[in-house]
Amino acid sequence: MVFEMDRLKILVVDDESRMRKLVRDFLVKSNFDVVEAEDGSKALDLFFADKEIALIILDVMMPKMDGWQVCREIRAYSKVPIIMLTAKTDERDELQGFDLGVDEYISKPFSPKILVARVDAILRRTKQISQDDVLQAGGIVINKAAHSVEIDGKPIDLSYKEFELLSYFLENRGIALSRENILNNVWNYDYFGDARTIDTHVKKLRGKMGEKGDMIKTIWGMGYKFEEN
Repeated sequence: MVFEMDRLKILVVDDESRMRKLVRDFLVKSNFDVVEAEDGSKALDLFFADKEIALIILDVMMPKMDGWQVCREIRAYSKVPIIMLTAKTDERDELQGFDLGVDEYISKPFSPKILVARVDAILRRTKQISQDDVLQAGGIVINKAAHSVEIDGKPIDLSYKEFELLSYFLENRGIALSRENILNNVWNYDYFGDARTIDTHVKKLRGKMGEKGDMIKTIWGMGYKFEEN
């Protein structure tokens, strides 16, 4: 585990106590602190009372307030990374999750080891940022330390994964990037999904970039390439 000196705190939200215990045990073994909530309402109370929560693992189907509602409430105030857990495999649910700014989306049943690897990957990326790491291309300025993006001097609001994706494109401008390459580098773990995840993020990223979104070129049958217009 990378953070031996700094035990980061994870909020686990699930109405099944057995599932919470399973996830908690694996996280604690990986040197994380864990707080738990059995419903959405308690999750919000805990989150707003504790400023040290570094990441949320959030079940979709819960009594009182479902995971989507919880995500909306939190996203109104915070960009804390959120991993959604769901028993459904409906593509519409996955797309809704990305629309709400969910960073990862995992369907039950899942491997706790894979879940912990994803938690670790997100937190490692958010913690290991060079303070002077600024990327610029075609009027786009990315400040990795401040986690901010400006296009022609105007700030744009990106989700965590959109920010990582745009950073990766700028770091590899002019290079054809396969979907597999993007998954391995941006998602930073062995991903067992399909290309829809990348395509969904690219579509949303292009939309937020306005006309600058045309710099992300589609390479049919392969992936994408970032080129300054």
